[in-house]
Amino acid sequence: MGAINRRQAFLLGGGFVALTVMPMAANAEPSNDAAELIKTFTGGKEAAKGKITLDLPEIAENGNTVPLALSVESPMTPDNYVKEVLFVADGNPNAGVATLMFTPMSGKAEASIRIRLAQTQNVIAIAKMSDGSLFTERKTVKVTIGGCGG
Repeated sequence: MGAINRRQAFLLGGGFVALTVMPMAANAEPSNDAAELIKTFTGGKEAAKGKITLDLPEIAENGNTVPLALSVESPMTPDNYVKEVLFVADGNPNAGVATLMFTPMSGKAEASIRIRLAQTQNVIAIAKMSDGSLFTERKTVKVTIGGCGG
């Protein structure tokens, strides 16, 4: 037996990493935690409909980059403003999509982002106001595969 060359050492090291990572991945079951995220964010309080405008496409040809625009009605004064907005996708393996923070200095509670959706599902936005009130809106986005209506 001779000495191990660099290529053999690399392959052995890569095999060891694969063996240690694969069992963990096989045991990890993806679970959607949408209800738990919402409960934690709201403190168990019910959010009212209204004040939130969500602009999402009805059909997304590419679930990897779905445009989302948000607007929340608020004067954005020190006494009355939007503190946070939570976005949840109820069909993603990990439901938490984004959390946006606002202050009165934001001027407007508006934002445009791109999100990732694994499949056709609801996107839920929950706004937490400075007085503790909560508002929600949801939209369904149909994710197609290759734009073929799948």
